[in-house]
Amino acid sequence: MQAENIHYADFIEIKPEVMLGKPVLKGTRITVEMILEELSGGLTMEDLLEAYPTITQEGILAAFGFAAAMLKGEKIYLTAV
Repeated sequence: MQAENIHYADFIEIKPEVMLGKPVLKGTRITVEMILEELSGGLTMEDLLEAYPTITQEGILAAFGFAAAMLKGEKIYLTAV
């Protein structure tokens, strides 16, 4: 499946009663935050798929799409001085 065909809304949900409303992969308690942290820490997509058999490659890619969508816009990020 190509990344442009993945719509994060098909894979990500936000419910106040699940993980205090953090975005998670639908039907799981696996947060977008955790996926991004694990990948940035050196795990591979294959590592995540093996460790969490309830998630899919499309779900992981949707986490990236969700994060990108949240960073779009007019927000200004201050740099450290």
